[in-house]
Amino acid sequence: MSRFTVHDLAATIDARAASGGESSYTRKLLDKGTEHCAKKLGEEAVETVIASLGNDRDHLIAESADLIFHLLVLLKSKDISLREVEAALAKRTAMSGLEEKASRKSG
Repeated sequence: MSRFTVHDLAATIDARAASGGESSYTRKLLDKGTEHCAKKLGEEAVETVIASLGNDRDHLIAESADLIFHLLVLLKSKDISLREVEAALAKRTAMSGLEEKASRKSG
């Protein structure tokens, strides 16, 4: 089995966003707009938090996968690429997490 990455998922979302709507859950989400995509992400975030409080590792993994999927769909709805998010993360690695967080408060 080849390694599936978040970039593969982002590419799948891009392809499905470009497709017709009826057979694609991704396209249906995007057609409902950014607000709907944001609400779905929020729902998945809550479900992931709840799953993390339990003892079912597989459930947490499944909810985490849903969360990542819905984050990428929301980013797509705003025309923000995974590469742009990665670039923002890369900038943050130049300093400690505490320094980076403090710099956001002063900026």
